[in-house]
Amino acid sequence: MEPIKKEDISQDVFDLYDDYAHNKIDRKEFLKKLSLFAFGAITLPALLSFISPNYADAILVKSTDPRLKSVTVHYESPKGGKKMNGYFSIQKDVKEKLPGILVVHENRGLNPYIKDVARRATLEGYVTLAPDALAPMGGYPGNDDDGREMQGKRDRNEMLEDFIAGYQYLKSHKDCNGKVGVIGFCFGGWISNMMAVRLPDLGAAVPYYGRQPEKEDAAKIKAPMLLQYAGLDKRVNEGWPAFEKVLKENNVTYEAHIYPDVNHGFHNNTTPRFDEAAADLSWERTIAFFNTHLKG
Repeated sequence: MEPIKKEDISQDVFDLYDDYAHNKIDRKEFLKKLSLFAFGAITLPALLSFISPNYADAILVKSTDPRLKSVTVHYESPKGGKKMNGYFSIQKDVKEKLPGILVVHENRGLNPYIKDVARRATLEGYVTLAPDALAPMGGYPGNDDDGREMQGKRDRNEMLEDFIAGYQYLKSHKDCNGKVGVIGFCFGGWISNMMAVRLPDLGAAVPYYGRQPEKEDAAKIKAPMLLQYAGLDKRVNEGWPAFEKVLKENNVTYEAHIYPDVNHGFHNNTTPRFDEAAADLSWERTIAFFNTHLKG
């Protein structure tokens, strides 16, 4: 059977997956609606397999990469003394302290894609920490569907506190020079925005397709911002004009890029929403931005 090609799939399928991935519909309704797009050689199981993450074949920097030392670390979050953990990465044989990057996952826990992103950033000359918001519930369960259900049971503001605690852990780590930025995707994009609101000493923030803060919160931002948006992501993009207005009014240093004709999640190379050109360009901009504000 010929593999399904991205160009053969209706945009409605990607929009449907976006609704499912963001808990607007449950799995039963998702499969029911997805079945309407199955025809001929494109069966429902084939379509489901096509649209789902493929971690095994998409990892760019392996966990066994000999250039890196990656370990699980533990720290406490102030809300209820929760035990948190995160994926800490550093290049081997580094002699000097390095700036740090906190990497914030989507709405499904610390999955293999986010760990891979952390390792990619580490190879650019940073120490990185990718916390798992599901740690108090046992951690990422090994698949995104269960992870999304688990994360949906947590309060997002408490998770924000967990990531802020992770920032403080990384900032004071013996291998970090105290200059720390944050990058986040989807839910992690919102966390990145809110960390910029909450942390006046944040070195830089790079939210990918993240919900924007309310006007009163946005006015508190001091950190340089690099905002990455997907052109087809109407759900998130509708909040950008008002957010940009506040950033301008408060003289916040920022860059914003809207990548045309790509879907929410375009940086995630484990799903067909991935767009290689936009992902590569956005990553080049991300590293350049961090180099300017964390290494400059």
